[in-house]
Amino acid sequence: MNRLLTSSKYVLAGLILLWTLFPIYWVTVIATQNSSDLFSKVSLLPNSITVQHLVGIFTEDHYVFPLFNSMLITVCSLLIVLLFGVSSAYVLGGRTFKVAFKKTLLIWILLVRVLPPITFALPLYILMNNVGFLSTKIPIILAHVLVNIPLVIWFMIGFFANVPDEIVESARIDGASEFQIYTRVVLPLVVPGIAAVTILSFMASWNEYLYSVIFIQSPGDFTIPLKLATLNSEQELTEWGKVASGGIVSLIPVILIAMLMQRYLMSGLTAGAVKE
Repeated sequence: MNRLLTSSKYVLAGLILLWTLFPIYWVTVIATQNSSDLFSKVSLLPNSITVQHLVGIFTEDHYVFPLFNSMLITVCSLLIVLLFGVSSAYVLGGRTFKVAFKKTLLIWILLVRVLPPITFALPLYILMNNVGFLSTKIPIILAHVLVNIPLVIWFMIGFFANVPDEIVESARIDGASEFQIYTRVVLPLVVPGIAAVTILSFMASWNEYLYSVIFIQSPGDFTIPLKLATLNSEQELTEWGKVASGGIVSLIPVILIAMLMQRYLMSGLTAGAVKE
């Protein structure tokens, strides 16, 4: 019975792994086939191997510029989100500060995340137009901050709430200021949560498409999702090989950041939800 149960777990894990990895495999197959094979033969195994699509997105479509734009926007928005989101979560989740209307404030913060992103598009567009920022990357960065900062605050509140009061009081008795307590005592204890929320915010910003369509006005400012959406030929036929190659390249930064933070990710996703 135990052997059957163990075998069932392995079979289930294998099916889940297959379900998860098959899209990546299929995109890789499309990216490595000749264009003629893509429209004439469809099979699970590649009929031909080529790198013309991968080379083409850099030599013909200048894919390096969307990569740079996406990285710049994602990193800038991520730094702002972590700076203000983590500190706000410390104030709202800790027991040191007394915040008036705390529950009401948390509900309003959550509403920003719950409401559809398109809800904020028109107000942001009017605001950025009035201050003359539409021709820059500032509107997209601020839009990403608006979407991700509620996630950071709500995610990190659970971590800060679970920091033992005894540790904070001991640091305060030793003469540490509130800023020193926050930076040298509390933050090291919630590193798993910061790592987890970093990768979640990175992926959300890296894959964001809606605000890119609304705010980007110049092809030179295209991000990866927007560039992939515009990879069409003169005959208005989607160049599936280039789209697949661009998708594979866009996976690399996400995989790298996941590998760098993998030892913190699983503990970060679960530790904040456990209340001692």
